[in-house]
Amino acid sequence: MADDQQLWGYPEVAAHLGISVGAARNRKSRGSLPAPDDTTVPDRPRWRPATFQDWKPVGRGFRSDLQGPSSHGITQSG
Repeated sequence: MADDQQLWGYPEVAAHLGISVGAARNRKSRGSLPAPDDTTVPDRPRWRPATFQDWKPVGRGFRSDLQGPSSHGITQSG
């Protein structure tokens, strides 16, 4: 299959977004993912990688758990 015809399932979408497959499914059910490009197989939506190229998650805020202590202006004394 050509790259432009490649389709991602939940595992690929989750890996791209840095979340679990369960979280990707949850976001899809809440409408927090872009509409799938292929819905021909029930319960197995597929997306083209290009669909996520310029897409930004809705409501995604600052995740302090993804940052190191120095990025918050916090210094650790030894």
